[in-house]
Amino acid sequence: MNAKPEYLALTLNIHKGFSASNLRYTLEALRVALRDSGCNLIFLQEVSGENSRYHQRIKGWPNTDQLEYLADSVWPHFAYGRNAATSLGHHGNAILSATPIGRVHNEDLSLHRISQRGLLHVTLVEGAELLSVHLGLFERERKRQLRLLIEYIHEHIPPQAPLILAGDFNDWRLTAHRTLVQELGLTEAFDSICGAPARTFPAALPLLSMDRIYCRGLTVESANVLSNPNWRWLSDHSALVANLSRNKRA
Repeated sequence: MNAKPEYLALTLNIHKGFSASNLRYTLEALRVALRDSGCNLIFLQEVSGENSRYHQRIKGWPNTDQLEYLADSVWPHFAYGRNAATSLGHHGNAILSATPIGRVHNEDLSLHRISQRGLLHVTLVEGAELLSVHLGLFERERKRQLRLLIEYIHEHIPPQAPLILAGDFNDWRLTAHRTLVQELGLTEAFDSICGAPARTFPAALPLLSMDRIYCRGLTVESANVLSNPNWRWLSDHSALVANLSRNKRA
């Protein structure tokens, strides 16, 4: 008998609310798509917390920040971690939850000013540990950020706590993937179901495995890439969804 999934988790790099070409503003359509997904946990990257230029120029740009606009009334609990800041505003990682959030911490993983990256850590009141991450584009940069990520998890997350780590790892060579599995005992959702992480970039014709959903202390019930036409144009990345259960299969 299979346990009923407790967490329906989605991860997506939203590209600050624009299509891959930057020609279409997609935030309103993205909000509808996220609501229709039925997910109770949303992990996002490249969420714009503030942008004074787009606020003036883009029709439909929210008066609140993008995170509050996306959360609406579906996910009453949400957190934002600022990564990159400019004179016009800032963007970063975010987590939306249908259940209450207890603790929030944003960990800076930036190694130089031209590539500002971070790790958003949320602890749900019921005990699950959630991490939304965005790693750098360069291999040497990612290796150092990976060490920081692993050290952070060892120091701040109890081994027995249910853990979900999701985001944009920019790890198309799977070197970070192998390290996370070996050193932290993580299970990647698509690797568990399909034998390899999913290809998610570019969204129009995914060739590279960039985005992942990892877990520990949970069972992966199913995993899917949201690649239908309604999703394909919303960002330059594809969205991933995984059903995760606290109980292992009987």
